[in-house]
Amino acid sequence: MKGIFNNTYLGARESSGPDDLVLLGCPLDATSSFRGGTRFAPESVRRASWTLETYSPYLKLDLEDVLFRDEGNLELRQGDLGYSLDLIESASAEIAGRGGRALILGGEHLITLPILKAVKGVHGPIQVIHFDAHCDLRDEYEGQKLSHATVMKRVKELKGLEIASIGVRSGTRQEFGELVQAGSPHELAARLKRREPVYLTFDLDVFDPSLVPGVTTPEPGGLFFNEIMEYFRVLQGMNVVGADIVELSPDYDTTFVSSIAAAKVAREILMLMYLSKKGQARG
Repeated sequence: MKGIFNNTYLGARESSGPDDLVLLGCPLDATSSFRGGTRFAPESVRRASWTLETYSPYLKLDLEDVLFRDEGNLELRQGDLGYSLDLIESASAEIAGRGGRALILGGEHLITLPILKAVKGVHGPIQVIHFDAHCDLRDEYEGQKLSHATVMKRVKELKGLEIASIGVRSGTRQEFGELVQAGSPHELAARLKRREPVYLTFDLDVFDPSLVPGVTTPEPGGLFFNEIMEYFRVLQGMNVVGADIVELSPDYDTTFVSSIAAAKVAREILMLMYLSKKGQARG
């Protein structure tokens, strides 16, 4: 029987080895242009996780078999973007440097940039799988080069990354000219290189807002949960070295369903990373 919510993600262990899986909160909420509140997301996802079962019928795995720990939240300074980004990068580098794999709960999408800088520094060339409703490829937004709306443009500027986007349905003409989409699980499978590390960045507005309304910038016409799981099945057996889940704004969904959906995505990603780690150990 599931216990009472204890301020950690469901199934997390109190301790584990240095190269185990880690869940970490990065509640950055600094550049949101429509609706804020992402700083409350990590705790909401943790609380929502306790409504789930530990078993995944999608990946046929149980969190009870997955050794991971919840390291809580980074203490960011919402009014000091440079400090916060540096702290996220250094924490991510420390985890990757000791052989760990982190699922990071945002927070706004800008957290992906410092995380990928750190992960790339350890793993070299990486395949970035980008789930999102928006291109996020603007060079500047509202006078800012560093923004949730420019994050994938800044990621593209990092050398040695290949990006495939899934679910994108909003952006400028110029952004769509730059965008590389994987329009189906089959297209994603055809793009992936089996031996190269994979990083997942999962913006929750990739979901249709009828399912997940509690996001900073909802966009009609999105994907549903079973469609996302078809993409995740393609990623089974890939070397998933890290991931983030971003742009949940829980206070905009009084039903709590958005947080539950985010927690369920987190469960599946933790399992994908566990299978990756297990496969690498055998290899």
